Amino acid sequence: MSDNARLVNRPELLGIVALAVLLVVILPLSLDVFRLNLVAKYLTYAFVAVGLVICWGYGGILSLGQGVFFGLGGYCMAMFLKLEASSPANTKIQSTPGIPDFMDWNQITSLPFFWKPFHSLTFTVIAIILVPAFFAFVIGAAMFKRRVGGTYFAIITQAVAAILTILIVGQQGYTGGINGMTDLRTLNGWDIRPDHAKVVLYFFEVACLFGCIFIAQFIRRSKLGRILVAMRDKEDRVRFSGYSVANFKIFAFCVAAIFAAIGGAMFALQVGFMSPSFVGIVPSIEMVIYTAVGGRLSILGAVYGTLLVNFAKTSFSESFPELWLFGLGGLFIAVVLAFPNGLAGIWSDYVQPQVDKLLRKKGSKKNGWTDASVADGAPAE
Repeated sequence: MSDNARLVNRPELLGIVALAVLLVVILPLSLDVFRLNLVAKYLTYAFVAVGLVICWGYGGILSLGQGVFFGLGGYCMAMFLKLEASSPANTKIQSTPGIPDFMDWNQITSLPFFWKPFHSLTFTVIAIILVPAFFAFVIGAAMFKRRVGGTYFAIITQAVAAILTILIVGQQGYTGGINGMTDLRTLNGWDIRPDHAKVVLYFFEVACLFGCIFIAQFIRRSKLGRILVAMRDKEDRVRFSGYSVANFKIFAFCVAAIFAAIGGAMFALQVGFMSPSFVGIVPSIEMVIYTAVGGRLSILGAVYGTLLVNFAKTSFSESFPELWLFGLGGLFIAVVLAFPNGLAGIWSDYVQPQVDKLLRKKGSKKNGWTDASVADGAPAE
């Protein structure tokens, strides 16, 4: 079977195995629960970065508003968790028991109709997928059908992120406002706050992340992925070949939105709250930087880039919190100027050739061949 027909080639398989060993074995054994929960928080952004590889790296669609879909997924999950934490027994001191506390503070006396379906976990899971996909479809259809792209599309996605942030903050009685949704306690009666629950959620999140990685890898390796690359490089040629460029762009944008929403839902579970601070322009730009640092053409590179930047953010902001954004901007500029393909580019250009050379040398010695004999075309004695 040729490399093009395989879901993963040998180097990609080794990379996936290495990432699995890191996330499933090394980090859980070497970190305490608090630090492991921090890694789980970082990995929620990796979902966004993987989606951006498909959307931006292969589709050429730079979205600076992925925080919108991260927030939509997070708020869908938070609504379910908040309703479960707002049972009549838990809210009996309120003026209106049985509704979230922030609604009671804002003199809302009954649960809004659009909140009621979120009593069901099944509906919530479906909503986490369909709500961001619908929003992405509407935005994508409105833009791509009119051939709006490039910088204009990036600016429009930023505007959408700003609008959603303002909407969430302004509708405090329905969304929790600037404080967001806090005090999320249980998932179908299972307490998500103890340390052992955090560990279980971490492994569940890692499993979901690898599911998204394999889906992205399948898209990249399929004919659809090749069309996305052709569309990114020569859009007019793809259009003249009879393909609907707008539909392919909408598909890539929707896939990235769904991945981001899954990350947002996992964030609400892991951290125990959701607020508009994760929806706006700044977090959306940070998500793009994660992908750029890791390598916008590499699915695994995007995951490593997310872990590296967030680890640096945690370490640096503890000492110089007011300077972190300047450091992040400097990192992005350095990557774009010096290593445009990010960490994955550094690996493929400098490290991988040395590894391949070393493996070939070992293989030659094992089979009784030397470099000179191979060059001369004759076996060594």
